[in-house]
Amino acid sequence: MTDQRPGQAGHGSRRQRLGAMVHKEFLQIWRDPSSIGIAFVLPVGLLLLFGYGISLNAEHVPLAVVVEQPGVAAQGFVNGLRESPYFAPRFMTDIQTAEQALTRHQVDGIVWLRTDFERDAAVVGDASIQVILNGVDANQARIVEGYLSGVWQTWLQQNATEAGASLTIPVHLESRIWFNPAVISRLFLVPGLIAIIMTLTGALLTALVIAREWERGTMESLMTTPIAIGEILMGKLIPYFIIGMGGMALSVLLAIGLFGVPLVGSIAALLLGSALFMVTALAMGLFISGIARSQFVAGMIAIVATFLPAFILSGFIFDIASMPRAIRLITYIIPARYFVAILQTVFLAGDIWPIILPNAAALVAMSILLLGIVARRSRKRID
Repeated sequence: MTDQRPGQAGHGSRRQRLGAMVHKEFLQIWRDPSSIGIAFVLPVGLLLLFGYGISLNAEHVPLAVVVEQPGVAAQGFVNGLRESPYFAPRFMTDIQTAEQALTRHQVDGIVWLRTDFERDAAVVGDASIQVILNGVDANQARIVEGYLSGVWQTWLQQNATEAGASLTIPVHLESRIWFNPAVISRLFLVPGLIAIIMTLTGALLTALVIAREWERGTMESLMTTPIAIGEILMGKLIPYFIIGMGGMALSVLLAIGLFGVPLVGSIAALLLGSALFMVTALAMGLFISGIARSQFVAGMIAIVATFLPAFILSGFIFDIASMPRAIRLITYIIPARYFVAILQTVFLAGDIWPIILPNAAALVAMSILLLGIVARRSRKRID
C-alpha cells in the first residue's frame, strides 16, 4: 500500500477540483461565444471606433480669409495658409460675411488683412493681421492660434530672406519634443484607449458570466458540490484571465500594426503591467457580480463604475494635474490611471522603471484589496 498523508491527498483533490472548474469554464466559453465577443470583438471594435474617431490634432480647419487690399505681401501670407495642412481657407469679400460664417459655425476662425496691410508691410515694416477665433472649444482655439503663429513666423522669415536681410528676433527658441516628436495625438491616445477598453472588457467578462450563472441556476448547483468558494473564484478568474490577455495582445498588435504606435519598451514590461491590470479588472468584475445577480444590472454597473471613470479620470484625455484637488484625489482609486501611465511609458518612452514600478505596485495593491473583499463577502450559501 502507498503511504499518503491526508494533507497531500487534500492538496491533490483541491488541484483536481480547481482543474475541473477551469475545464468547465472553458467548455462554457466554447458553448457560449459571448465571452469571446467581449474579449476579442469588443476591444477591436472600440479600438477602431475611438482610435479613428478621437484626435486632438487640428487639420483642415475651415478658416475665413478677408483680404481688403490684394498685393504681393498679402498674397505671400495667403499662400502660406493654402500650403499649410492645418487650414482650409475660405476667401470672403468683407468682414461682415466672415463674421456671419463664424457665428453660424461654418468656419472656426477669421484672418483679416485690412486695407493698410500692404502699405504697412512695404513702407512701415510693421503690418498687423487681425485673427478672430471661435472660443467655444478653447482647446481647438489655442491649437489654431499656435498654427497661425507658425505660418506668420514662416512668412516673416521668407520676406526677410527675399529682401536680403536677417529677421531679428530678441529670443530664439529651440524646442525639443521627446518621445513623440511629431506631436501626433494618436500615438498617446491609442495606448490609453487600450487601458480604457480593457477596463470595460475585464469587468464585463467576470461580472456578466457569473450573473448569467445566477440567472440560469447553475451557481446553485455549484454550491452543492464539495468545491470550496475560493476554488470557485479561482476557477472563474483563470480562464477569463487567459482570454482577457488574448484580447489585450490583439489590441497591442492593432496599436502597432494599424495605428503605427511604436513599442519602445520591452515585451516583458508590457506583459507585467497588462497582467497586473487584467487581474485588477477581473477582480472588479467579481466584486460587481457579488452585488448584482442580473446580467442587465451587472452590465450597467460595469459601465458606470469602471468604463466612465476610467475614460474621464485616468489621464487618458484630460490631464490629471489640471483637475481640481478633490477630483485628483478621486483618480487614485481608478485602476486605469496606473495602467495608462504604464502603457504610455512603455510604448513611447521605454522601460522607465521609476514610473512603471510604482504604478505596478498600485495595481498589485488594488487587486489584492479587491480579491480580499470578494473572498470575504463570498459565502457558499444560497440566499
